[in-house]
Amino acid sequence: SVIGFSFDGTGYGSDGAFWGGEVLLADFCGFERLAHLKYVPLPGGDAAVKRPYRTALAHLWAAGIDWDEALPPVGACPEIERGILQRQLETGLNSVPTSSMGRLFDAVAALAGIRQTVTFEALGAFVLEALIVENVTDSYRFDLVGSQAVIQFDPAPVMHAIVDDLRAGLAVPVIASKFHNGVAELIETVSLRLSTQTGVKTIALTGGVFQNVTLQRLAIERL
Repeated sequence: SVIGFSFDGTGYGSDGAFWGGEVLLADFCGFERLAHLKYVPLPGGDAAVKRPYRTALAHLWAAGIDWDEALPPVGACPEIERGILQRQLETGLNSVPTSSMGRLFDAVAALAGIRQTVTFEALGAFVLEALIVENVTDSYRFDLVGSQAVIQFDPAPVMHAIVDDLRAGLAVPVIASKFHNGVAELIETVSLRLSTQTGVKTIALTGGVFQNVTLQRLAIERL
């Protein structure tokens, strides 16, 4: 058995949600879901892939952060569309809950002002990785919530911290670095907790998000 981190774009989960930020106790016969990124509604479903500002607005909404037009993804979203998204998020109409780590990377890239629309999936995340500077050791922290049975890692504190840093004028490469450090730290923390809980000491990293070689290196160093 392994503790497997499956961090990807969007895949259909066994509960009907879009998965992509899962931690599974897995072997060749099956899996048990032990942890995941807390669900955020994805308005318009996969339409948000090409318009990361939508994912950013959903994450801001889920974190209870006002849609301030000074924030890049808010300013990038036409006012009429913003009203529609607000209704979709509040009512759940045409919104699919997602635990996707790939979409969180998109949201952070949009929030930092890197890319609001993309021509192919994860373009914003690629640019976010390219901006990283080596000498930043600070990190954004996820909250771990939920029952002992299934841990959820909540990105709301990350979104609040990024907004605070943007308003303080922090350079985008520093924000990019703190985010990558935070995800690597999350992997370490969750691995330690679940390894203690299950006795399994082998960690597997899989999914498109780990094509990010910087995240992969940071995670492996901590593991």
